[in-house]
Amino acid sequence: MKSSFSSLLSLSVWCVADAFVAPKIARANTQFSTGTSLFETAESDVDEPAMNPDNPNLPELKGDFDWDEKFGGDEDWITENVPGKIVLNEIELAQQVTALGQLEEKWRKERLREEYEEFKTVGFVENAELLNSRFAMFFLATGLLTEYWTGVSIPGQVEEMLRIGGFIGFD
Repeated sequence: MKSSFSSLLSLSVWCVADAFVAPKIARANTQFSTGTSLFETAESDVDEPAMNPDNPNLPELKGDFDWDEKFGGDEDWITENVPGKIVLNEIELAQQVTALGQLEEKWRKERLREEYEEFKTVGFVENAELLNSRFAMFFLATGLLTEYWTGVSIPGQVEEMLRIGGFIGFD
C-alpha cells in the first residue's frame, strides 16, 4: 500500500512540476517495481535540444537553406535581379537615392496638403459642415428645452433675443 501511495505522490509531483515548465515530450514509465521514482525516469528519457555552438542560448541550426538550389529548376523561380542580391555600382545607387528623395518629397507635399484640407473649417468642406450640423442640433435642443421650461416658442425666443440685442425696436 505504501509503494502505491508513493508512486501516486511521485506522479502528482511530476504533473505539478511539469505544469510550470516548458512542455516536454516524455515517455511515461509504467513499471513501478524498479524502485526509481516516476519523476526521475521521466527526466532521464527527455532529450535536451542540441544548442548552437556559436550562441549557446539558441537551438542548433540545421544548416543554411539554399532556396536557389532547391527551386532553381522551376521556370517560375527568379534567380536574377532579386532584391537584396543585386550588386549596384555607385552611379546606379546615387540614381536610386535621388529618385527615392524625389518620391519622398512628393509624398511629403501630398501629406501636408491632405492635412491642410482636413483641418479647414471655413467654406464648403467636410469639417465646416460637420461643425455647422453639430451647432444646429445643439441650439435646436436648447431652444426646445427652453420652450418646455418657459412656455415661450422658438420664434418668440428669437424675437426676444433680437429685442434684447437692440436689433428691433421696443413696442
